[in-house]
Amino acid sequence: MDATTAPHRIPPEMPQYGEANHVFEMMQNMLEQLLIHRPEEPIPFMIDYLYQNNDNVPKIVVLGPPAAGKTTIAMWLCKHLKSNLLTMENLIAKDFSSLACYQKMKSVPSVLLSRLIQERLRAEDCVKRGWVLDGIPATREQALMIHSLGIIPRHVVALSAPDTVLIERNLGKRIDPQTGEIYHTTFDWPPESEIQDRLVVPAGISELETAQKLLEHHRNIVRILPLYPKILKVISADQPCVDVFYQALTYVQTNHQSNAPFTPRVLLCGPVGSGKSLQAALLAQKYGLVNVCCGQLLKEAVADKSKYGEVIQPFFEKEMAVPDGVVKKLLCQRLSQLDCVQRGWVLHGFPLDVDQARMLTGRDHTPNRVFFLNVPLDSIIERLTLRRTDPVTGERYHLMYKPPPTMEIQARLLQNPKDSEEQVKLQTDQFYRKCAELEQFYEQAITLNGDQDPYTVFEYLESGIINPLPNKVP
Repeated sequence: MDATTAPHRIPPEMPQYGEANHVFEMMQNMLEQLLIHRPEEPIPFMIDYLYQNNDNVPKIVVLGPPAAGKTTIAMWLCKHLKSNLLTMENLIAKDFSSLACYQKMKSVPSVLLSRLIQERLRAEDCVKRGWVLDGIPATREQALMIHSLGIIPRHVVALSAPDTVLIERNLGKRIDPQTGEIYHTTFDWPPESEIQDRLVVPAGISELETAQKLLEHHRNIVRILPLYPKILKVISADQPCVDVFYQALTYVQTNHQSNAPFTPRVLLCGPVGSGKSLQAALLAQKYGLVNVCCGQLLKEAVADKSKYGEVIQPFFEKEMAVPDGVVKKLLCQRLSQLDCVQRGWVLHGFPLDVDQARMLTGRDHTPNRVFFLNVPLDSIIERLTLRRTDPVTGERYHLMYKPPPTMEIQARLLQNPKDSEEQVKLQTDQFYRKCAELEQFYEQAITLNGDQDPYTVFEYLESGIINPLPNKVP
């Protein structure tokens, strides 16, 4: 690129393409693999890496004390994510020397274990579908040995519970020898008599043996967890297993923050009175986004007497809806301006239905964050129908939240006809009739409860914008 022609203006389609196809993350991951494996022929290695197409496969470690339920959680995660479960038992079962060592010493040397894991992860099913390590690493030495081979998990789930709970829970543990499923005499007893008859009591579940295992776990876990400061999630196992699973599943579906360049293109959807304008103003104030209100844009075009304003003026005079084609052209013109391309934007008031959403997407102005603000009708009526304006000063009041200071001012307050209860109900009904289709169109949209403190809603919006969108597994 010729430096003498600066400043350069990069077409908005380029960063959008890079963001949509995760080009930055792909190059970053490829560089990591090159540095880890240091192949003699880098080009064929990179080609093979791209063919694998496995940047987003699960790479999960589940840790926890005995009887915390880590094996159950790991198995459920594998079933839901269609991944591979790696346990100490199924790793050593593939190597007879390791099995003999395990049977004799009840442990596998760290060097041997890391070699077994490395060989297993090279298998095609692990490369294509990812993996979940159950209870591995068990010591800091194992963790460092695994790291030295370039095996880095994306998510680490650590379960915790009081020792008294774990000892009591372990005493009722039963295993199905055919499927490997774990049951409990009190909390998770199978309803089928056939399964009940074949359940066996596992070895090493007495109170003394469990206490010894817990002591060893506590000694090791405090040295393992500091190795995973940014990818660790600690979950209490002293709750129903289903709740633990859903917390773990929610976490492993999240993406960690990336160093990729990110320009927010935010769309706020919601009924009239849901707080879209306020939230857009807060986002614009804090992050420098361009606040694009569709209604305000139309009014500005009419006031400026632009070519679009001349087209829009007759519709305003007759109180008719402006045609979608005109709105689309005006909106796309605004979103293509340099400030929107460089700083990002927050749009509200458009689209109102799926057809308008398709028009916006078709013009390369696809939002990368979409929020739906849900507010009950009663709250909307309370917010809007009590608004008043002082015709003398232009000051705006709310009879409940910001009442006028004197009776004289209150006597002269006027209500905007659009704030009448009938108009508010009509507009709210029109939005919610089309809302379901809009939510279906924007699959990655985030739905928020807009019926709470505005700054609480703003914090949720911030979190949704700053954090990467989670992976959705069917």
